Amino acid sequence: MTDEVISEQRQLLIGSYFVCEYSLESAALFNPSIVPHPDQSDLPPGALRFILSLRATGEGHISSITFRTGIIHADHRIEVLPPAGFLTEPRQIPKPSYDKALFERKLLELGLTNEFTRRTMDKFGESFALEELRVSLEVEMNQSPVSDQNAIRGMLALAQSNYEVQFQPQQQLSERVLFPATPSQRNGIEDARFVCFQKDDGSYVYYATFTAFDGKVILPELVETADFLRFRFITLNGPAAENKGMALFPRKVSGLYAMLSRQDNENIYIMFSDDVHFWSERKVLLKPMFPWELVQLGNCGSPIETAAGWLVLSHGVGPLRTYCIGAFLLDLDEPGKVIGRLREPLLKPNQSERQGYVPNVVYTCGALVHNGELIIPYAMADHATGFATVPLDEVLAAME
Repeated sequence: MTDEVISEQRQLLIGSYFVCEYSLESAALFNPSIVPHPDQSDLPPGALRFILSLRATGEGHISSITFRTGIIHADHRIEVLPPAGFLTEPRQIPKPSYDKALFERKLLELGLTNEFTRRTMDKFGESFALEELRVSLEVEMNQSPVSDQNAIRGMLALAQSNYEVQFQPQQQLSERVLFPATPSQRNGIEDARFVCFQKDDGSYVYYATFTAFDGKVILPELVETADFLRFRFITLNGPAAENKGMALFPRKVSGLYAMLSRQDNENIYIMFSDDVHFWSERKVLLKPMFPWELVQLGNCGSPIETAAGWLVLSHGVGPLRTYCIGAFLLDLDEPGKVIGRLREPLLKPNQSERQGYVPNVVYTCGALVHNGELIIPYAMADHATGFATVPLDEVLAAME
């Protein structure tokens, strides 16, 4: 016992021990992407409401996705609204439905198709629920030889990696957190690149590519939402769906989905597919050229459509593992063609941004253009997040 007065800070620490509270953003809040909010009502003239997604890292270096909302005003002033005091995980949809043909194609891509998996899948109609698969596999597990156990585990792992979650409408966006929920995500959901994607019928959906990390293996995965209330997590498959930094174009190009990627930890690649879930072929789009990017090149989010072409922000890694943000331009109709490139970085770490979780890093997972201004949310030293703005015309004029 002590008569010492306990400070508020220490009271909060003691309380967190009692409730076993996990602080999702205690280590870092970084690697942001930005998209227009689906609700643009009740705004001042010329303003845009946005959603900022962030990589939140807590104890044990476990990363999740958290959100902020804000407004870009007509004079380019950026207002980020204060977050709520608590974060809440969503409710997992108990019986997600799986498309049989798509599931079988994914099994084939994973090398799991054999007599056992064919026999199991033949029991289902055009779609099936997770519980149906579990019941069927439990029956088979007792009757199948040991050689089929790997296929059983693989089918369950694939099903569990494709799931849906639901938040409640009364929860503010800053209260919502997408925390790792599957074996492939055990150690983190990293670097989500959100994009507002225009579908063939003119409607919009939000996609985000992200890196799932289980502590040993990294896997690119996809999440889809129309309203930031219900999220659908989907595996990405095919020989080209590997490594980090996949970023989807905001619409189809010549009838195909288009994606930027980084398969070899050095160059930027471009890929095309008729199915957003499957990526089979890739080709090199851009190689390191300047000193500040000689170690590695990668994208910094989805391409931005402009009248001049597809504007892509890139990250370059140079001496002393310094990360800078650059930019290049792709042809609108033939995005496999580079038509412009910055010789110097748009952003590089200044003295106040060099200290943090990882030093000498500025990085973003997505920007947008509003009223002729390029708005770049960016991470400083993998620790905190800020904003940079620059007239789009100035960026395009500096391209070589």
